Amino acid sequence: RNELLALLLANSSPPVAKRVPSDVSRESSSEVRRHFSNCLRQRKGDFPCFFVSEAVTFSLPAEIEDLAPSIQERLFDELLDRDVQKELEEESPIINWSLELTETFGSRLYALWNRSTGDCLLDSALQATWGIFDKDNVLRKALADSLSEASQVLFPRFKEAETLHPNLLHFTLDEDQWEEDWAVILSLATQPGSALEQFHIFTLAHILRRPIIVYGVKYVKSFRGETLGYAGFEGVYLPLLWEPSFCWKSPVALGYTRGHFSALIPVERESIDARIGASAPTLKNNDDSDVCYLPLITSEHKLLPFHFLSRNELGREDEIMRQWLDCCVIEGIPVAKQKFGKRPLSVAQMLEDWLNFYRNIKATPTTLSHNSAAHDYSSDGDSD
Repeated sequence: RNELLALLLANSSPPVAKRVPSDVSRESSSEVRRHFSNCLRQRKGDFPCFFVSEAVTFSLPAEIEDLAPSIQERLFDELLDRDVQKELEEESPIINWSLELTETFGSRLYALWNRSTGDCLLDSALQATWGIFDKDNVLRKALADSLSEASQVLFPRFKEAETLHPNLLHFTLDEDQWEEDWAVILSLATQPGSALEQFHIFTLAHILRRPIIVYGVKYVKSFRGETLGYAGFEGVYLPLLWEPSFCWKSPVALGYTRGHFSALIPVERESIDARIGASAPTLKNNDDSDVCYLPLITSEHKLLPFHFLSRNELGREDEIMRQWLDCCVIEGIPVAKQKFGKRPLSVAQMLEDWLNFYRNIKATPTTLSHNSAAHDYSSDGDSD
C-alpha cells in the first residue's frame, strides 16, 4: 500500500481546472444539447434502433493558432487529457505515429478531457461529434432503448460474433448463459455511471450511423505496470446492421486507455497547398483541408481488428472496409477519411464563445501558472 501511494504521489501533477467549450457559455451549450436531442429518431420496421439525422464531426478551430503561445498552452491544459495523450502517444505509439499524416496532412489527434466515470464512452462519442458531454443521458437512453427494442436483431449478432471469438472457440455456452450475458449488456446501458463494453460501441455506431474507430492500449495494466489482462477495445466498429446507403462513411475516432475512453480530435488546418507550397504539385488535386486521415493499421503495420463480424463477413475485411469507409493510401498507410463538413450554427456559436474567453485573456508570464485560475472553473456547462 505504501509503495502504491508513493507511486501515485510521484506520478501526480498539480491539478489544472478543466474548461471544455461547453463550459464557457451555458446558453450556447444548452442549444447544442437541444439540437442533438432533436436529431434523434427511431427507425420503424424490423430494426427499431435509434439514429441521428445529422452527421456532425467536432474539430478544434484553426484560430487557436492565432492566440499567444502562453494562451495556447493554457487552453490545451484546460481542454486536453494530458495523461491519456501521453499514454497513447509516448508510452506506446498508438496515435500520431506517422509523421507524414500528422505533419504534412495535419492529422494529429488530441485527446479531450471528459468526466472520468462510467459515462466516458458516451461523453467521448458526443464530444467527437457535437462537442458536448452526455450530461442529460440522452445518448445513454437512446443506447439502452435501442438495445432493448431492437434486441431481436442485435442479440443474434452479439451471440454469433462472440461465438466466433478466438477465446470462445473451445467453449460452449448454453442459452441461459447467453441470456444472462445479454441481460448484463442491457442493464449496464440503463444505469448512468456504469462502464460500457464493446457491444455498446457497436450499437453506438448504428445510432451515429457511421463507423467508430477506437485506438487503444492492447493490455490493461495496474498502477505498478503489471499486465492485468487483454483490453480488446481497439479496432473498427461498423454499423453493419444498417444498409450502407443509410450511413455516412466518415468515422468517429476514440481513444481507450485503462478503463477510460476519450474523444480524439484534430485541429482544423489551412490548405495543404498553403503549407507545402508549389514543391508538391501532385497534392494539389487532393487538397482536403477539411479532412483528417485516420490510419487503419497499427504502428506495427497490422490491420486494425473489425469487431462483431458475422461468419460470412470474416475474411472479407478489406472488402468490407472499402464498403463502409472512404479509404485511400498515403505513403503505404491505408487511411480512412474523416470529413469535417460545416458546423451546425449552435456548435459554431459554442466554439466562438469558448475562443472569445481565451482571446480576452492577456498574455503574461503568469498565464501558465493558472492553478490560481480555478475560480474561473465553470460547473454551469458540462463539467462536474
